[in-house]
Amino acid sequence: MSLNLYAASVPVFQRYLGQLSAMLDMAQTQIEAGALSEGDLLAARLAADMLPLRAQVEVAGGFVLRALAPLLGRDVPAFGEYPAGLSGLQAMILARQAWLAELTPEQFAGAEARSISSDAGHATIELPGIDFLCQFALPNFFFHLSCAYAILRQQGLALSKEDFDGLHRWR
Repeated sequence: MSLNLYAASVPVFQRYLGQLSAMLDMAQTQIEAGALSEGDLLAARLAADMLPLRAQVEVAGGFVLRALAPLLGRDVPAFGEYPAGLSGLQAMILARQAWLAELTPEQFAGAEARSISSDAGHATIELPGIDFLCQFALPNFFFHLSCAYAILRQQGLALSKEDFDGLHRWR
């Protein structure tokens, strides 16, 4: 049985980038209401040795490109430069969504077996495409997405699992 790498990646990234964008919209509402400082929020970390919110969102967005470009047999495109602040993070998310919208299932033909090499911290990994997506890229995307969610919660946003996945209902 072969896993359809398009179905296992593109709609997943689209959905969860949308959820991340909605969470950042909630943060913007709190900033506009005076309940949060944008600068403090973007610099907030779960622990001193972890990345701040801004970087967590940027890395999650970067994993969209780092995951899919190699599966397509392409070089990873430049991540791009975006304005500081939540508006810049939202612009980055929109750019990733636009990139994803142009991908087709046919472009993923043969991606399962394509050998992918990538940096993983101080290590370099090399995995078949299916393992690269399922064991490295998606888990890393969700790690940084989860950290962003946790920072937003830590900073006082009333988020729930419903906000994270858009499927659960708690309200």
